[in-house]
Amino acid sequence: MPYPPTVRPARSRRWHPVLSALLLLGASLTAPVGGTEPSPTTGKSVPVLVIRPERLFDGSGTELHRGWAVRIEGERIAAVGAAATVSVPPGATVLDLPGATLLPGLIEGHSHVLLHPYDETSWNDQVLKEPEALRVARATVHLRRTLEAGFTTERDLGTEGAGVADTGLKMAVAQGIVPGPRLLVAGRALVATGSYGPKGFSPDWDLPLGAQQADGDELIHAVREQIGRGADWVKLYGDYRWGPHGEARPTYSLDELRRAVETATSSGRPVAVHAVTPEAIRRAVEAGARSIEHGDEATPEVLRRMAANGVYLCPTLAASEAVERYRGWDGRAPLPERLAAKRSSFAAALAAGVPICAGSDVGVFAHGENARELELMAEWGMSPLAVLRAATSGNAHLLRLDDEIGSIRTGLVADLLAVEGDPTTDLKALRRIELVVKSGQIVVQRPAAARP
Repeated sequence: MPYPPTVRPARSRRWHPVLSALLLLGASLTAPVGGTEPSPTTGKSVPVLVIRPERLFDGSGTELHRGWAVRIEGERIAAVGAAATVSVPPGATVLDLPGATLLPGLIEGHSHVLLHPYDETSWNDQVLKEPEALRVARATVHLRRTLEAGFTTERDLGTEGAGVADTGLKMAVAQGIVPGPRLLVAGRALVATGSYGPKGFSPDWDLPLGAQQADGDELIHAVREQIGRGADWVKLYGDYRWGPHGEARPTYSLDELRRAVETATSSGRPVAVHAVTPEAIRRAVEAGARSIEHGDEATPEVLRRMAANGVYLCPTLAASEAVERYRGWDGRAPLPERLAAKRSSFAAALAAGVPICAGSDVGVFAHGENARELELMAEWGMSPLAVLRAATSGNAHLLRLDDEIGSIRTGLVADLLAVEGDPTTDLKALRRIELVVKSGQIVVQRPAAARP
């Protein structure tokens, strides 16, 4: 989501303080969880951690479990259930969390780790003036802040002019060089020739773009190129602001989209399509896209098509709100016209039964503030429980990783988040982090002395 041409950079705003103060003093990220003991399940010597919260949300259910416990052996959940049924082997680390709710690690469905807030630096200037090394260095901070905020997995949908740097960041996280969520990346998004930015410069110049131009037969080659360079997803721009008056208009034809999706699908990669106009959404759904990003102008007709085909909507509410704030809106009623229209289309998507991705387009606003999207989803009509399902098991299903992450279930990867209070009644509890566990290792722990 590049820089809106009518917005001018202003002083950066933050909705909430950075969560880095929650790190346990003296403990490093991704530290082992204690002594190793023979696993009752596998017989191998692995770290064992038992967590006993006051409440547990398993990611897919409709109620909280009270008095439950989780046993982690190595990187996976070995047991979950009533505390009396979850054995504690000798030498295990035991964490009692009175007053806390344990839930699966959150999943960010739409991000740009190589961008930072547009009121700090315009999108044009980030693409044209910031060296890639600077952007990568800054991105490592973004990743750490996101993990500290309880997001243990992140889908990144385009490097916006930074080549395939997201693939290197994914590798750095996987190898433990940089702390952050596990990443699924798209490399360079694909755009129709002449549609994307940076814009507003002399047409005599061929400027570096924030994405890769490809059309017709070239599009098949570009899809394969991104896959070969490490893309987990293929990102296409189905429309963009290239109309006669700068309005959004469809870019790729239905045939082009179908060929791109067919090519990606044959390699096992799903496709995400940026689409705000009804026609672009219709084409993307017919072509077989897995998710529609933004969907601002979605009509009841195209939303019914999405619901019938199980196509996810990633509404990116927080980014839209941030852009309006950058334009001068103070956050009070009434909503700006564009935001009010987006709220209406979001309500229509809920009414149509469209599966909702919890994805914020973070990078437009500050990394680590990802939970703002979840708060807005609730403010705009979803129940807190439905929002939590979307951000855990729902996003895991979107990513086709629901047999690995997104739920607290025996055998799954131990990605867990503990927060003070009950987020099923108040999502702001997600800001009060007690504990973050990724792949069985404690990465954030609030000092016991700081708990009330």
